[in-house]
Amino acid sequence: MSDLKEDFPYKGENLVDDLLTLAVRCKASDLHITAGTYPVLRLHGRLRKLGDLLDSDSPEIKNEIEAVLTQWPELRDKVSPELANRIANLTLRNDRFIDDFNKRWNTDLAISVPGVSRFRVNVFRQRGNCAVAFRVLSNKAPNLDELFAHSPKTAEVLKGFAELPRGLILVTGPTGSGKSTTLAAMIDHISKTSERHIITLEDPIEYLYQHQKGVVNQREVGEDVLSFAEGLRAALREDPDVILVGEMRDLDTISTAISAAETGHLVLSTLHTITAAETVERIIDTFPPSQQQQIRVQLSGVLRGVSSQQLLPRKDGSGRVCAAEILVAVHAVRSLIRESKTHQIPTTIQTGSADGMVSMDKALADLVLYGLVSREEAEERVVEYKVFEKYLGMM
Repeated sequence: MSDLKEDFPYKGENLVDDLLTLAVRCKASDLHITAGTYPVLRLHGRLRKLGDLLDSDSPEIKNEIEAVLTQWPELRDKVSPELANRIANLTLRNDRFIDDFNKRWNTDLAISVPGVSRFRVNVFRQRGNCAVAFRVLSNKAPNLDELFAHSPKTAEVLKGFAELPRGLILVTGPTGSGKSTTLAAMIDHISKTSERHIITLEDPIEYLYQHQKGVVNQREVGEDVLSFAEGLRAALREDPDVILVGEMRDLDTISTAISAAETGHLVLSTLHTITAAETVERIIDTFPPSQQQQIRVQLSGVLRGVSSQQLLPRKDGSGRVCAAEILVAVHAVRSLIRESKTHQIPTTIQTGSADGMVSMDKALADLVLYGLVSREEAEERVVEYKVFEKYLGMM
């Protein structure tokens, strides 16, 4: 037992800390605790039960799992309701989150394990018991060149978005598509390269930014501000140059974000949409029909770019890679938005490579052609199969 403690960082003192340390050392993106099944790690996009990983091809992962199971033998069995509740209670580390969970039966928070990493967490109830989903966060803000090493042109376009003096930039995609990571890289680029005041509104705070050339103030919904919309309204009185809105969840937040972009600020935010055209329609459809033409005009005036992305497992099993559709709001795009012709945006993207635009099907085909992902994985995510095939046949 003493040798084990020397070789591995699992102290057997805090179950949650040891589980999260395991997730980081195994390079998992997520950890799930649910009563009635084993603890589960998401490795390169796949869910893997803890016990099954003892049969992994990786001796390093086997050793890590065995070290944790030696310290916490109860993890060899399916998680009992009592253990799930215990893990949830260990995770809810202050009265605010405990009260919020008791009122709403779910709560979001961010926690840290010193010397290991930060984690975004959702504690919720299912079948009358507690369950917990942990997302591993990086200790430092990522770098655009590193995130898009496979697509330097995409990295340059995103840097260009970040360097704009004003307007609305959206990073979209399904849950777990790396939206927060891309936004964090853009904020870090702004802070490194320009003397601007950045205000972030997050739920919860994920990445911790350093004050570099710029100043970064981070506000957490529920902790520092009541809501995204309230935080946005307050931010306009706080001399910002750049405002990051963690998510445009409702009409009030979307409307205020557009107004902030109209008044000369650079606003960055996210939506859960798959393509750029769908993103534009989602924003417009949020408003009552009587206001939609006005919003089309406003949105066409402030939108500067959209990155719609998906994460795919790498072919060699070493991790995941991002496929990003890029829309640059050139004059033709703004006209399509204003004239209710968003169905033509995909064609404009396909013909807009000179402006830095890339369609999702082109991005997926490139990943296949570069040998980074399998054709089968890419095909599951294509928008138009014939377009995807055309790009595959061009090289």
